Amino acid sequence: MTFKTLDDLTDIAGKRVLVRVDLNVPVKDGQVTDATRIERVVPTIRELSEKGAKVILLAHFGRPKGEPFADMSLSLIAPAVEDILDQRVHFAADCIGDKAAAAIAGMNDGDVLLLENTRFHKGEEKNDAEFTKALAANGDIYVNDAFSAAHRAHASTEGLARLLPAYAGRTMQAELEALEKGLGNPKRPVVAIVGGAKVSTKIDLLMNLVKKVDALVIGGGMANTFIAARGTNVGKSLCEHDLADTAKQIMIEAATAGCAIVLPVDGVVAREFKAGADNEVVDIEAIPADAMVLDVGPKSIAAVNDWVSKAETLVWNGPLGAFEIAPFDKATVAVAKHAAARTKSGALVSVAGGGDTVSAMNHAGVAEDLTYVSTAGGAFLEWMEGKPLPGVDILHQQK
Repeated sequence: MTFKTLDDLTDIAGKRVLVRVDLNVPVKDGQVTDATRIERVVPTIRELSEKGAKVILLAHFGRPKGEPFADMSLSLIAPAVEDILDQRVHFAADCIGDKAAAAIAGMNDGDVLLLENTRFHKGEEKNDAEFTKALAANGDIYVNDAFSAAHRAHASTEGLARLLPAYAGRTMQAELEALEKGLGNPKRPVVAIVGGAKVSTKIDLLMNLVKKVDALVIGGGMANTFIAARGTNVGKSLCEHDLADTAKQIMIEAATAGCAIVLPVDGVVAREFKAGADNEVVDIEAIPADAMVLDVGPKSIAAVNDWVSKAETLVWNGPLGAFEIAPFDKATVAVAKHAAARTKSGALVSVAGGGDTVSAMNHAGVAEDLTYVSTAGGAFLEWMEGKPLPGVDILHQQK
């Protein structure tokens, strides 16, 4: 590995360890509705605490744009962190200055302290040097366990690693190791599945993948744009007709790179988008003018599963159909279960993440059976696009 992990941290009892975590979780009526991101950082917090470190958590919540808002205070999240960690979590009403310093001074070895939202200060998103120094004054060591924020060069995600000894937390480590297996140095053949609604949001992603994978499966609404670009009528299906030239260029790039483009050969069509809507399976060249494709059909599922069977590595972003509404979840579930079975047998490395992918894998009941499911969202997508991730790059430089 080209970055330091907690395995490189010794004799940390009594040391002040600043840990960047992602606590930007959904909240409704004062309650956290999805605690996945909190659960992911528990191993790092617990390990540091058990080694006697003073664990000081840095995080953001919402988009306050440098102003303090009561409804974006991390004091709302602290009880959930405390419950999941099963340990007292103290709270400081600021992340720098006297309030933070006083709270840290009162810590005992092994204590956990959550500092207030870093984005209540304009210097956070600007990666301001003075603000970064003020944050660094609170700690002796810096641990980044927030891959999901690593695509931002902020004070708490990148700047601190320049001022303090920097390490990757367990979640960051697991993410980076999974990504290395996915696209960094993968076992071949590599197959990528990319779904979702629009090509326009994933042009960079598709252009990068066709140069790195052996086969690119395109599903969801975005497949219609490629099908239409080949001259096939897609009826009333979601389609970006103005991106036909872009779709053609991606197919040309794929052919040049020796990457197979796998498009649906049949689809499940309906006249309305609602649960239980009347539907039928048609060949992709026979989409009725008054219908829309809402899922790929059984012949397409078989073709995708054939590619998954050949693959040694699978990278997945986006559902194959409108999986939120039955019966248009069949393709996503079927392929996800096949990928999970091959992963469990040891034949496949499977990495999934970004957008609706986590929900789709949970819906299919396979999230625990894939090699890694990333909750990182934007950071995962930017990694797939081949873009630099400042919060990761700086950790590599510290090795």
